[in-house]
Amino acid sequence: MLKNDLIREYDSLGMRASGKTADSLEVQVNKDNVKLVGSSVFEQLEYGRGKTNSGGSKGGGKLIDDIKQWIRDKGIVSNIKNDSDNSTLAFLITRKIHKEGWNRQGYGGVGLISKVVTTSRIQRIIDKVGVSLTLTLVTRLQQDLRLINK
Repeated sequence: MLKNDLIREYDSLGMRASGKTADSLEVQVNKDNVKLVGSSVFEQLEYGRGKTNSGGSKGGGKLIDDIKQWIRDKGIVSNIKNDSDNSTLAFLITRKIHKEGWNRQGYGGVGLISKVVTTSRIQRIIDKVGVSLTLTLVTRLQQDLRLINK
């Protein structure tokens, strides 16, 4: 249910390009807990992406490759005559992200997870499964989010 709600919100905010991010969500169940895990891209969909502090690209140009793929996935490439134009557009978008960061202002913003995992939703879980189990669940969720933020 939570997985489906996250995907619905992701789609309603127009965040889908290739679908790989939504497809990365998986529910992992073991005897002690249930986890919803997904691509590290969810961190940016929750918090945005800050500008690059080092003045250059971290990750050996991975961002520009991701932007080129995003242009193709969103169908923007169909309006561009050749791959050279595609590379130029990807370069300009990448440079802007490095200088200013990314927070989707005016395009649904970020906060994807917090729009779905709300206080009222957590309260409903507490009502159903009890305080002790919920505290364990919330603590693990906070720990997982801290790991993502590092």
